[in-house]
Amino acid sequence: MDFAFGPADDAFRKASRAWLGDHMTGQFAAATPLAGPGSEHERVHARRAWERELGRDGWIGLGWDTGAYGNRQATLTQQVVWAEEYARAGAPGRLGHIGENLLAPTVIAYGSQAQQDRFLPAVARGDELWCQGYSEPNAGSDLAGVRTAAVRDGDVYRISGQKIWTSLAQDADWCFVLARTEEGSQRHHGLSFLLVPMDQPGRIDVRPIRQMTGTSEFNEVFFDGAEGRAEHVVGGEGNGWRVAMGLLEFERGVSTLVQQIGFAEELTRVVRLAVDSGAVSDPVLRDRLVRQWAELRTMRWNALRTLGSSGDRGAPSDPGAPSVAKLLWGGWHQRLGELAMAVQGTSAAAGPYDWSSERPYELDAIQSLFLFTRADTIYGGSDEIQRNIIAERVLGLPREPR
Repeated sequence: MDFAFGPADDAFRKASRAWLGDHMTGQFAAATPLAGPGSEHERVHARRAWERELGRDGWIGLGWDTGAYGNRQATLTQQVVWAEEYARAGAPGRLGHIGENLLAPTVIAYGSQAQQDRFLPAVARGDELWCQGYSEPNAGSDLAGVRTAAVRDGDVYRISGQKIWTSLAQDADWCFVLARTEEGSQRHHGLSFLLVPMDQPGRIDVRPIRQMTGTSEFNEVFFDGAEGRAEHVVGGEGNGWRVAMGLLEFERGVSTLVQQIGFAEELTRVVRLAVDSGAVSDPVLRDRLVRQWAELRTMRWNALRTLGSSGDRGAPSDPGAPSVAKLLWGGWHQRLGELAMAVQGTSAAAGPYDWSSERPYELDAIQSLFLFTRADTIYGGSDEIQRNIIAERVLGLPREPR
């Protein structure tokens, strides 16, 4: 696939830039920037309104393979254009990206027509927000080790168990939950992919997890007899593993490229700090800055190459591509956090304000970046798990002993 931008892409860029310029006013202008690590919990009211603003004009769901739900359709290059213009405008951090980029493509690929008709319009309008119920305390990055159980009771499943590291669960309306629906099943057998409403007092308990940054964008979610309707099982009972793996491919498809645009903004801020402070005169730091830039460009071209060889559903056809992408960006972003602290120098050890009982734990953007990125090589599938996937599925090496 040729990723050179053509006349249609230039026209799309002009339309994107004009729309963002017209709508980035008032509360939406005040809600920016929100692209930094650990900021997912901030200014939720304005950002939720922004989701509906995007939805009203069809800017949610550009990459869906159908335009039947009020969404505009765009080519891959036009999706890249929109992401670039969105970052350039400093638009609010998205609350709806899990529903738009993960849930929706999965329902389009594996769901029934009734499920598509029920859930996709609400995502496209920005009316319903989603979170992801995958990880569990005792499963780590081993997704097949989930123990959350869903027992069929007539037209509903009753769900009991715990999920962890659930981003945006405190604001989500729905959660897609990987649960064990076959008693006694093991590993990837007997799993189902359920769509579960979050507004179930006494049955679903969301507890924030305080991070090193002092923020709580992640959560623990406890299910105690929570109900999910049988008609909302995607892909059919027992096929959860297939659906879950398909979703992970979407997670590391176009959204990886969008993520890199945010990384470029962060790198630009670090370079600007190095120039303004004079740290750029240090040849070692200068070399590290150049290396970060070169590696980011390499990741971009690798992402474009991967998208150019995507399968029919827009997910990478190379079984190792998602794992390679995760290894690349996780390590890169973590090194950026370390480099940012080095550029800031000794002042990085002190907070931006004097300590007080009213403001006992304050961090600047550089410190937040550094602390948050310590988790980049763990969440979303640890580096160790990604290397195992590449070794076994791509290189054909023997499976790791269990």
